[in-house]
Amino acid sequence: MVEFYPEGILIDKAENAKFFKSLATLNEALYDEKILEARAVICDSEHNLIVDMGCIKGIIPREEGALGIKEGKVRDIAVISRVNRPVCFVITDFIRSENGETVAVLSRSKAQKKCMESYISTLKCGDVIDTRITHLEPFGAFSDIGCGIVSLIPIDTISVSRIEHPSERFSVGMDIKAVVKGIENDRISLTHKELLGTWEENAGKFRAGETVAGIVRSVEDYGIFVELTPNLAGLAEMKEGVSPGTQASVYIKNIIPEKMKIKLIIIDTFESSLKPSRPKYFFDGRHMDSFLYSPTYCDKTVETVFTQL
Repeated sequence: MVEFYPEGILIDKAENAKFFKSLATLNEALYDEKILEARAVICDSEHNLIVDMGCIKGIIPREEGALGIKEGKVRDIAVISRVNRPVCFVITDFIRSENGETVAVLSRSKAQKKCMESYISTLKCGDVIDTRITHLEPFGAFSDIGCGIVSLIPIDTISVSRIEHPSERFSVGMDIKAVVKGIENDRISLTHKELLGTWEENAGKFRAGETVAGIVRSVEDYGIFVELTPNLAGLAEMKEGVSPGTQASVYIKNIIPEKMKIKLIIIDTFESSLKPSRPKYFFDGRHMDSFLYSPTYCDKTVETVFTQL
């Protein structure tokens, strides 16, 4: 079975490296239409990507730089932004340059098409997949789901605890898991919070009477919401001088499972610029039909159902 990876993962694998040893092994890759990865070192004035293949130079013509470039559906930034980064491709030909050197002609769009047809088109809502964060915007995180094909994780699906910006959870290049939430016209939308555990699983890590670390997420008229984990927040009593985004030490006054509430008292707050770490997941399967966040005995039901479209 062929595996398709987010761009940048295959380049470090032995199965990829073996094809760059000689022209003979590169010819094998051409014959077998193998998807390979190497680093793009230059984007020339015509937006062709030059790829370092070790024994020879490779070139990805502009129109082969990404699915949709040829048709004008994708902007050239999709090609330019790959400089100094790994790119996936299939070898389509070998040609002689003006000075007599052998040059490999490559196609990234054909690698992406193979990924679409053999992998992405088989995905179903509720499938859990490996992805790599490519860039962050205020409205969500873009993540590579295979061969440089990118999908969006909207900010409100990153975690149950609300955040101001995806950079509070992720950093570019971070490898994460995500769940396929929707499929429409070959476009995949993703969600993430369902992998971070239920209310009970998260609350089970804490006990009343403990003083623990948290992050202030919002200050309301009736109290201060403090995140204890990405999928769990509690409500603290009002305290002067507290602002969103600050680190906090909080005393757990009470845990009320039937109401999904945790009552807190803020002991202290301080500024900190902690970098996000890779998420810790409660779910390690490859598919979920649904995710029930709320306890079964709670009056309020919070659930995600992954309906097949």
